[in-house]
Amino acid sequence: MKTKEDVMTHERWTLANKRLLAKMVREFSYEDIIAPVLEKIEDRTKKMILTLDGNIQYRYRCEERMMDSIYVDENSIERFDGNIWVEATDAIQFLLDIQVTAKIKPDTAAYLIKEYNHTLLADVHILSQKENRHASDLIGMDYSELEGEMDGHPWITYNKGRIGFSYDDYLKYTPEMKQLTTIRWIAVHHDVATFHSISGLDQKQVIKHELSEAEITSFYEVLERKGVNQEDYMLLPIHIWQWNQMVIPLYSSFVSAKKIIDLGEGKDRYLPQQSVRTFVNKDHQHKYHVKLPMSILNTLVYRGLPSERTVIAPQITEFIKSIYDQDPFLRDQCRVILPGEVASINVNQPQFHDLPGTPYQFLEMLGVIWRESIYSYLDVDEQAVTLAALLYEDEYGSSYIGELIERSGLSAKEWVAQLFEVILPPLLHFLYKYGTVFSPHGQNTVIVLKNHRPHRLAVKDFVDDVNVSDQPIPYLDKLSEPLKKVLRSEPPEGLCQFIFTGLFVCHNRYLADLLERSGLLSESEFWLVIRETILSYQAKFPELKGRFELFDMLRPSFTKLCLNRNRMIDYGYEDGDDRPHASEHGKVNNPLYIVEQMKAKIK
Repeated sequence: MKTKEDVMTHERWTLANKRLLAKMVREFSYEDIIAPVLEKIEDRTKKMILTLDGNIQYRYRCEERMMDSIYVDENSIERFDGNIWVEATDAIQFLLDIQVTAKIKPDTAAYLIKEYNHTLLADVHILSQKENRHASDLIGMDYSELEGEMDGHPWITYNKGRIGFSYDDYLKYTPEMKQLTTIRWIAVHHDVATFHSISGLDQKQVIKHELSEAEITSFYEVLERKGVNQEDYMLLPIHIWQWNQMVIPLYSSFVSAKKIIDLGEGKDRYLPQQSVRTFVNKDHQHKYHVKLPMSILNTLVYRGLPSERTVIAPQITEFIKSIYDQDPFLRDQCRVILPGEVASINVNQPQFHDLPGTPYQFLEMLGVIWRESIYSYLDVDEQAVTLAALLYEDEYGSSYIGELIERSGLSAKEWVAQLFEVILPPLLHFLYKYGTVFSPHGQNTVIVLKNHRPHRLAVKDFVDDVNVSDQPIPYLDKLSEPLKKVLRSEPPEGLCQFIFTGLFVCHNRYLADLLERSGLLSESEFWLVIRETILSYQAKFPELKGRFELFDMLRPSFTKLCLNRNRMIDYGYEDGDDRPHASEHGKVNNPLYIVEQMKAKIK
C-alpha cells in the first residue's frame, strides 16, 4: 500500500477538488440550493454566473441535460473574490462562499466541512489507484472486487464522509482499499438477543453454513472455559470496529454479566462492499453475504441495522419471494434473482431502547443480517455487476459500459435497450400488479451479464427498501400484521418515486449524460428506449390498465426529491429519533414525457 505522502500530492488534491466542485455546482443547481444565471450561450454550451454574498462570484461552462440537470466542465470554473478572476480549485471554499446565501447554519457547515474533507481524502486515494487502471481492466472482474472500483454515490456530494472513522480505519475497512478482513464472533445470551429466520431455517443451520466444525468447536470451548452453558447462547458475527467503538463501551453491563462473551476472530476473509457494512466471503463464495451494523455517519444516515427491520427481515424476504414463486412472468420469463435476507439476530441496548425519543443511531448498534450470496444464483457463464458499475469512467477517456458494449457485438442503442428490458419489466410488475416496490438505485440493482450483454436482473437489500401501496390492492391483504407495521405504505406518486427517483434520477440521469458525452447514444434516444420499454411491458398486461393510470410513470413531472438539501438545509446534523427522509422541493420534469412531446413536434 502506498504511504499517505505518496498519495496526497498537490496535483491529485487539486484535481479531486475541481471534480468535487463541479459536482457541487451540478447537484446544488439541480436541487435549487444555488441560483446561477445565464451569461451567454456558445453553441450547445452555456456560460453561467453565480453571485453570492460578499460580492463573490463563480462562472463556468455547462451543457443542459434533461431532468433539469447539467453537465459542468470542471476545467471552466472560476472564482471572483471582488478583485480578480482565478481558477476555482477549492471545493470547501465554495461551501463557505454559498453558506449565507443558501442559508446553511454554521454548525451544519462545520460538519459538512468535515464530511467534504473526508470525501476529498478518499477521492485522492481513488485517483491514485485509477492512474494505473483502464476501464477494460474491469471486464470480467469479480463482483466483490468491482465494488472497490466505485467512486461512491453519484448524487450526494459528501458521499464518503464516514464520520467516526479514523485514517487508519479508512485504510483498513473501506471498499476502495480492498483490504481483506476477518470478522469477529461473540456469543450472546438468549435473554438479550432474538434470532429470526425464514421457515425451515434455524440458528444452528446458519452457524454450520458460516463456520467450520473446527471454529464452532473452538468457540464452544471458550464458553466452556467461561463456565456457561453453550445452549444458552447464540453466535453472532460483529465488525471489530463496532466491537471496540460501540459494543464494549455501551454494552459493558452485558459483558460484565457474561451476557456477551468475546469468542475471537473467524478464519474466513471478507471484502467490504460499497455500503461499508456489507461483506462478501472471499474464501467461500456461496456462504452468506453478511450485513453488520457500523455506527458511522455516511450518505445521510448512520450505517447501523434498524432493530425493527432487522427482526422482520426474514418475513420481508418470504413476502417478496411468495410473489415471485407464484408469478410465472417473474419466475419463468424474467428469472429475476432475489437474494433473500434469510436470518437475523437483534440485540437491543435496553437503556437506550427504553428511552422515549432516543436518537435512532442508538437503536441500531448490534445485530446481523445474513443474505443469500449472489454467486449461489449465477449460472456458469453469468457475471454479476452492480448497476453503479456502469457509471465507471477511467482517466483516459474510456468507460466500463463502453467496453461492455464494444465486446457485446451490439450497438449502443441495442445494448441499452437490452439493459432496460432486463431491469424494468420485473420492477414494473411488482409495482403494477402487487403494489410493491424496491429502491432500485445503483447498489441494490445488480445486472447479470452473459457474453457482456445484460441478461437478467437481481435486486437485493429488502430490509430497508421494500415499500407497499396504500391503495386497495388484493395481494397486499395477505400482509401479516407485523409486516404492515414495519413496511411503509405510500400513495401512488410516492410509490412511483422509488423507480423515478431511485432509478431514473439517482442513476439514469448520470448514465444518459455519460453516453451523450462519449458519443455512444444521445440523451433523447436513451430516454425513448426507456419509454418504449415501459409501453412494451404495458402492452403485455392490458388487464392492468387501471394500475398503469394509478401508478403513472409517464406523467409530465414528479415532486423533486433532494438528497443534498436534506442534510445541508432541512435536517442538519441533529440526532433525530428516525432516519432522515429525502427533502421535497419543487418539481422535476419527466424525460419520459418530454421525449414523447419532442417526437410529436418532429412529426
